[in-house]
Amino acid sequence: MKKLVILVLVLTTTIASAQKRKDKEGSIKNLKGITAYNLVFDYENLKVDKFDTEEEFLEDKMGKREEKEAGKGEEFKKNWFADRENRYEPKFIESFNKRFDADEMKADKNLAEATHTIKIKTTWIYPGYNVGVMRQPAKLNATISVYANDNPDKILYKTDYIKALGNGAMGYDFNSGYRISESYAKLAKTFASHIKKKAK
Repeated sequence: MKKLVILVLVLTTTIASAQKRKDKEGSIKNLKGITAYNLVFDYENLKVDKFDTEEEFLEDKMGKREEKEAGKGEEFKKNWFADRENRYEPKFIESFNKRFDADEMKADKNLAEATHTIKIKTTWIYPGYNVGVMRQPAKLNATISVYANDNPDKILYKTDYIKALGNGAMGYDFNSGYRISESYAKLAKTFASHIKKKAK
């Protein structure tokens, strides 16, 4: 029992300390009073896992899948890009908005009423894995920038998030797209909580 408690404490500490934030520009207090945000997601020059470019990652994964079954490589590539709009972005939006009351704050893509923008630039993704007996959560690094729509060159607040963890409950996160989407949910939750606590 004592060993189990120690293990739980170690895992909890590891998870709690895994994600870090490093402010780069402006202040979170500059966001005081803003109630609606347009969301922009940027994946340009994304690095994946140990690879220098996303293209190298895709080439490696597609090649391994094509060796097993023709067409599986292209299917992987198609799903990899489709997951952005189908999984990552909806998960971020849902997780961010659920931290606020409906009249308190709202964020979405192409939100007409928004006077300000939150730009989420993903710089690195680790897809993680789950092979039943062994698993690693997904992780991502992202830079979040906030600015007024009519003055995008003046950054109100900019911060880096490092190693936002993502994995499904109960260990049923066998799909990499699902694991990565949970990283976006974690990123959104952490950023929304930071706004609630500090942008007063």
